[in-house]
Amino acid sequence: MRAEARLCYVTPGTRPSIMNFDREKRMTNKPAPTAVAIHELIAGRWSPRAYSSEPVSREHLQSVLEAARWAPSSYNAQPWRFLVFDRSVDEVSFKQAFATLVPFNQGWNVSAPVLIAVTTHTLTNKGDVNRCAPYDAGAAAMALVLQAHALGLAAHQMSGFDPNAFRTVFKLPSDVDVIAIISLGHYGEVDKLDPVLREREKSVRQRLPLAEIAYGGGWKKAF
Repeated sequence: MRAEARLCYVTPGTRPSIMNFDREKRMTNKPAPTAVAIHELIAGRWSPRAYSSEPVSREHLQSVLEAARWAPSSYNAQPWRFLVFDRSVDEVSFKQAFATLVPFNQGWNVSAPVLIAVTTHTLTNKGDVNRCAPYDAGAAAMALVLQAHALGLAAHQMSGFDPNAFRTVFKLPSDVDVIAIISLGHYGEVDKLDPVLREREKSVRQRLPLAEIAYGGGWKKAF
């Protein structure tokens, strides 16, 4: 017997029951100054550094991982694998993952309650190199952080960690690469950051202009 499908979207103007709106008042609204209109979920997602030490609920964690599970992938191979380190559940493994972060990232993640390592199988089922694996894992990670933002959570993706140390500590198989680590938690108080990071947290978001990233019909042809 098939399970009844559950609605997994939120009608504009309503409040998803999974969110605690008294707590999420700390959420920093920092929409992208886009050249043209885009969906508010995409425009609103950003990478904060001010975390509360409050634990992330199991329901929230399952929700962001479920979003990642439904990401697209080449041949539906789904090569991504996420290692979740929840400080409130297993402090030992959390500290081991935390120790692989570069010192700068350790500094502002001191209160982050969750770290999620983004890894991917690098080979296909036939043993061939899956050149799309990092692309697919990135798509799954984007789905994860978008869902986090939709829930009022803060998420920050990091390349600043020691992949070799991580591989050794957590005994990754030879055909698995660790690509990034995502810190996840509830928004904290920006004013508790050091002055430099506090300024970054409040600064206007920037991206390259569209003309520099999109070409029309040929390399560097105007779109």
